[in-house]
Parts: sequence; C-alpha cells; structure tokens
Amino acid sequence: MGGKLTEKDMDQLEQWIGTGPKTFTLLYAITTDGCNATTFHQKCDNQGATVTVLYNPQGSVYGGYAPVSWTSSGTWINNNAAFLYQLRFNGNNKATKFTIKPANSQYTLHDGQNYGPLFGGGNDLRTFEGTVNSSGTYFTLNGYMNLGHTYDNQGITKDQINNGNMNVTELEVYKVADGKRQKTVEKECSKPWRKTRDWNEQFLNELTEDIVAFKPLPDLKVTDARILIIGPVGAGKSSFYNTINSVFRGRITQKACSGSAEQSLTTAYTPYKVKVKSGAPLNFRLCDTRGLEESQGLDVLECNYLLDGNIPNYYQFNPTTLISPKTPGFKASPTTNDVIHCAVFVLDATTLEVLSTKIIEKMKGFQNLMNQKGIPQIILLTKIDKLCNNVEKDVSLVFKSPEVEQHVEKASQLLGLPRANVLPVKNYENENELDDNISILALLALRQILYFAEDFLDHMLDKKNDEQSEMEKLKLEN
Repeated sequence: MGGKLTEKDMDQLEQWIGTGPKTFTLLYAITTDGCNATTFHQKCDNQGATVTVLYNPQGSVYGGYAPVSWTSSGTWINNNAAFLYQLRFNGNNKATKFTIKPANSQYTLHDGQNYGPLFGGGNDLRTFEGTVNSSGTYFTLNGYMNLGHTYDNQGITKDQINNGNMNVTELEVYKVADGKRQKTVEKECSKPWRKTRDWNEQFLNELTEDIVAFKPLPDLKVTDARILIIGPVGAGKSSFYNTINSVFRGRITQKACSGSAEQSLTTAYTPYKVKVKSGAPLNFRLCDTRGLEESQGLDVLECNYLLDGNIPNYYQFNPTTLISPKTPGFKASPTTNDVIHCAVFVLDATTLEVLSTKIIEKMKGFQNLMNQKGIPQIILLTKIDKLCNNVEKDVSLVFKSPEVEQHVEKASQLLGLPRANVLPVKNYENENELDDNISILALLALRQILYFAEDFLDHMLDKKNDEQSEMEKLKLEN
C-alpha cells in the first residue's frame, strides 16, 4: 500500500465512495516520482478509479476522487460519482465531501496529457501543469483551486481547505479497487524503545517540581539559563513555548505568536519567561527567534551573535539589514548571563523527508558554531501525533510507537546527533483544556533540555576555576 494516507482516511474515503469495501494502492507520489504531468499519466492512466490526495505544510489534507480511468484523452469526462473532499484543515480533522452540481456534471474531470489531476470545468481543483520543481521544503504547484463551479462548496471557501495557497509537501494518487483491504494494525511494542516512569499525576507533579527547583550555578552569577529555540518556519518552536507556559500557568496560553504561515510569524529575538500560577518566573528563558527560511530568516552571522549574547533582548530582525556591532543596543561585552547555554532545533516530524537542502545546510552551519563553543544541542520533534493513530488517541504511547521511533532515528541522522538528544513532543494546538499526557511529554523534554544547560554551565564553572587556579599559580611563580 505505502504512502501517507492513513487507515482512518481510507475508511472515510471508502464510506464516501459508497460501493463496498475498497483497496488503496499507491501509484504516484511527487516526492519520489517528481511533479511532472507526463510521469503522472505514465503511472496512473488506465488504472481505473483513483483518489488524489494533497498534503500542505499547514497540515491540511484534501483532494479528489475520479471514478474512471485517466487516459490522456484531452477531453472532459462526465461522471456524477466524482467528488472533491477535505480530510483535515490545519492538522485538525474536518471531513467534508463536495459533490457534483447537477447542472455542471459534463465537466467532472479534464483528462489532458499536459495536466496533473484536474477536477471541474471551472478548475475547482487544478493540481498542476507540466513540471513543478521542489523548493526543498515543499512544491508550489502551478495550479489553483476555484471550488464552487462544478462541485458544490457548501459555503466553504478554498482558503478554508488549502490555506489560500497551492504549496504541498506531497501529492499522491492511489488506485481504488473493489475488495476488502488488509488493514494495518498499529501494534504497541511489548517493550518501549525509550524507558520512562509510569505516566500519572504523581509523575507530572514530580516533573513540575524538578523544573521549578532548577537554578543555574550561583558561582557563575547566572540568573536564568538561556535556551535558544530555532527551526524552520511552521515547525512549532513558538508553540513549544506556549505549551510549556500553559503547563505552568494551569491553562492554555498563547503568549508567543504561533500559527500557519509561509513566512516566520516570529520576527524578534524574544527571551520568554515561564511563570507559575502565582506569577513568579522560573530560572530559565526560552529564547525564540525568527524561523529558518531558504533565502531569509536567521543566518550564520546572526546565529553567532545570538550564541555569544551580543543581540539585545527583543531585537527586531530586519531582512534587509544584518545586525552589526554598530547596531543600537548591540552588546559588545556580553556577560555569562547573556550567552546561550543550550540550543534546541525544532523539527516537524511530518516533513523530515522534504526538508530543504538549504535549510539543512543552514542548521549544520549553526551546529559548527555551537560545537566550537561547546554548546549542547537537542532536537525537539514536533507533531508526533500525526505519525501514528495510537499516539493521536493517547500521547502516553509515544515511546511504544514504531513510527515515532523511526522518525527519531531520521532526525538523529539528519543533524548527526545521538538518538537520546531527539525528544518527541506534541504541542498544545487544538486543545482548550490541559491534558496530563501532553504536559508530561513536554516536561520530559524540558527537563532534559535544562539538564543539558546545567552540564554546559558546570563546564563553564570548571573552566573558570581552572583559569583562576592557573593565574594564581603564575603569580606564586613570579
């Protein structure tokens, strides 16, 4: 079977098609076969009924069902059994079927050899034409969506389906045939691939207490450990801060600007404090900065200044003017309190395979700087609930999920960090109330991050003490 389409998605499509049990066989995927109309037809023509599925960077999933074969005939096809649909919007389940308007049924599908899947005479869903190259992170399809001409949009706008753009991380076409499919059963491992304590309220309280009790080493005169959070646009770095802040505030918070956008919603260097219910701040700061982009976003020079503590709090990044020692507020002589004590790369688990080469090169460039300075690094792997139905239902199964384990391995290989440095999390995004399991997973990650920061500070103290001892030794010799 293969592909990204889940059993739950297949069940929904099977119900909409409505003519008995169906099997779904992957014929074509643009990430492996290329986004090319000729290739699409070579792989999908004369295969019978097919379903086209588009996945975008915002977590929306939508597409169309063609009840008859594509044949490259160059003509319009009339078939009332065709439909468009959406399965998810912004990562949230939103199953909607868009059927044919009776008056326009003669324009159900267009079967042109120069086009990818095309639904509707008014281009209700025109996927692509010719060849589209990947930007690295996603494909910007040269088609468009004009839902409501041939297919009944039910009052839903295209922006409420594709987020107002034709960017996709994947486009798949499946052959749909009669038959009872062998459903994949997601089995829990008999043994977790990473051991933790039993997840319960007591464990949540212990994690909370450990983090509240965290204090940097007093001999270094550091009041707050500084954790730099960096990653591609939309990976969930600002959402991670909101998740941690929500746990300690006892309610869902949205202090950091987060959401789905093509460009970074974070534009300033913001060292966020985390506060408990009483309003008292904890002894660390989660330092958010602008997201990584191919041509914009944080670069190596700015990253170096961030790591060394030269960039002032709340500095507003300017894509056209790089920060320099002449920039107002630039800290020419930063203290130990200003430097970064641990760096966290935030990666979206669902887009590891399509991460831009340029973005990966940027992150590895940052790693070189961090390695030179001895700064520990961690990967936060977000959106792990999208990898596995069992984890989506119960986050406490995260360390029993083979799918999550596989993606931890992929992230580890991507940046060359040990698997133990890859921490899966599920941010609060669709919830209005706190969930103990989501909170426990987030606090497990945060506690490990603080352990790494503490190790770095301990090393700094050892270095400081050794330097002082050496100086005293030299004085005695003189």
